[in-house]
Amino acid sequence: MPVPRNADLSLLIDAARTAGEIATGYFRAAPEVWEKSDGQGPVTEADLHVNRQLSADLQAARPDYGWLSEETEDGESRQATERQFIIDPIDGTRAFIEGNKDWAHSLAIAEHGEVIAAVVYLPERDALYAAAKGAGASLNGAPIHAASNRQMERATVLSSKLNVKPEYWTNVCPPFKRTFRSSLAYRMALVAEGRFDGMLTLRPTWEWDVAAGALLVAEAGGHATDQRGQPARFNNRHPQVNGMVAAGGIHKDLIEALA
Repeated sequence: MPVPRNADLSLLIDAARTAGEIATGYFRAAPEVWEKSDGQGPVTEADLHVNRQLSADLQAARPDYGWLSEETEDGESRQATERQFIIDPIDGTRAFIEGNKDWAHSLAIAEHGEVIAAVVYLPERDALYAAAKGAGASLNGAPIHAASNRQMERATVLSSKLNVKPEYWTNVCPPFKRTFRSSLAYRMALVAEGRFDGMLTLRPTWEWDVAAGALLVAEAGGHATDQRGQPARFNNRHPQVNGMVAAGGIHKDLIEALA
């Protein structure tokens, strides 16, 4: 019998809190930093320590689940499993290195391409976002809901400067106000919370950056799709999705405006 989704969610919550205890021990303590190959950005000893602990704890608890993590070499074995962990030990590593609080642990479990349990945890902000498929989304135990605003002129969207370039839009970029947070997972959590109307990233996007956030947004009543408006599917052989557009009431208009 499959493990109930609420049991999987409880497992992720406990694991996220453990990850937070480890990471905060390195935060603003000059952790060792390396640059990954192929321009993939920095990694710290905190990322690696958190990854080791999550791998040990989660795979011991669910040995039949596949494993996909930013800090673990990928293999084909996960494709043969019914459920998979999709993990970013620290999302927003550059913020972590700079001493900025906007970094997160992003933990998800997928089944048949869909995320069924998810946690995004920001220890330095004492913010734990959680969702199980069909059970709604919460922040520190309280229900959250995506924004219902449908007026682009009043919308605030989390995005990098790159995504507002004219070539990404059919005519011109809609007149939303752009703002930014380092962590993609945190951006999606903020959309789920209704603090921002939407977020977008218009490049091939690693699954571990957006898997947890996609369920948070959906369970908060919003929409999280690729940049063509198609449902994002996870546990792909090459673990990327075609960008991500997550929003409440403005989602349809954002998709229609994209080139």
